[in-house]
Amino acid sequence: MRNLLIIPIMLLLAFQVEAQNQTEPVRVGDVLVINQTKNQAFKSLDLPKANFIIKKGGIANYKSLNGKRVEVTAVETNDAGETTVKLQREDGSKFFRTHTTISANIDEALENGELIL
Repeated sequence: MRNLLIIPIMLLLAFQVEAQNQTEPVRVGDVLVINQTKNQAFKSLDLPKANFIIKKGGIANYKSLNGKRVEVTAVETNDAGETTVKLQREDGSKFFRTHTTISANIDEALENGELIL
């Protein structure tokens, strides 16, 4: 009787561990494409404000990000379960000529279509 209870419990735990491993949508080194739909501002990408870009001598042109390939350099999950990634350009140049990396909420970005795998 005891063996009949142990087997289903072990199977349940095995499936739960496998499901937790599949929830991470991206890993370090993955390449994504930034996608901006018409007349829609980026909501899930954490971009610097235009005045900070201009003060550093950059060009605050958010439309220039459309179609750029970016590489994931770090993946972090906070206590609330939100996954944040750090992104750098695949070609090695800076965003807006001033920032080497930007961050994004990956779950929202993939859902909104702002980042494409």
